[in-house]
Amino acid sequence: MARIGVVGAGRVGAVLSAALRAAGHEVVAAAGESAASRERIAALLPGVPVGKPTDVARACDLLLLTVPDDMLDNVATTLVGAGAIRPGQVVVHTSGRHGLAALHAVAELGARPVALHPAMTFTGTSVDLPRLPGCVFGMTAGDGERELAESLVADLGGVVMWVAEERRALYHAGLAHGANHLVTLVSQAMDLLAAAGADDPAATLRPLLTAALDNALERGNDALTGPIVRGDVRTVQAHLRDLVETSPATVPSYVAMARATADRAMLDGRLLPIRASRIAGLLDEALRAVGQDARAHHPSR
Repeated sequence: MARIGVVGAGRVGAVLSAALRAAGHEVVAAAGESAASRERIAALLPGVPVGKPTDVARACDLLLLTVPDDMLDNVATTLVGAGAIRPGQVVVHTSGRHGLAALHAVAELGARPVALHPAMTFTGTSVDLPRLPGCVFGMTAGDGERELAESLVADLGGVVMWVAEERRALYHAGLAHGANHLVTLVSQAMDLLAAAGADDPAATLRPLLTAALDNALERGNDALTGPIVRGDVRTVQAHLRDLVETSPATVPSYVAMARATADRAMLDGRLLPIRASRIAGLLDEALRAVGQDARAHHPSR
């Protein structure tokens, strides 16, 4: 069992620390500057002392650095420069984008860096704890830390996915594109339904989106349906006409996803090239209508 300290008790750090504590590890100290972080520490890690990052790092054998991506390198380097990190100490960050390079100062000192990223969205409350079992963790570690990293994930009830150092950004892009952009897409869809008169856009979408997501995860590209796949040019034209008039801000994202959908449908033979060409022309017209440069969105045209 490790003596754990957490620097950056945000939504991820507080929850992972609480889960490791429940698994039998000792959380000896936590650092969090904002009022929200201190509230999370009090709620999820009751009794754990709150201290400065340097004090937290000195007090533990395993340090969780759960700070924003762009701060990670600087925080690690600062802690090393302050003498708060020691050789042999395990330093774990939870960034999806970064691998071990962001902890270069830690590694140069002789400490043991690990990248451990939970592929899940967090609320920063106890609601997240039962969601961890079965969660995939994108892991990067040296040969000497792989067994330790696997043990930590096992204590969290998760599943290890090893990600090569040079593939970390691609791994994170896949998650962000699938999850973050999905939220934008769904929010835009709810706005359109509200404009169309839906009293409860979320309830209108929920059965459709749930089925679509399940089908996509199970069948991939074969789950594509809708007017573009069917080559319903007039339906797409009607969509674009009303979007330009009612929600011009949605047109660029509709066009981008429509192009990607058409490309996929053409590749598997479901959309005839002549219909794809007509749809592409309509998409270009819609972008021009809202003041966008069609070539900027599809430079090959």
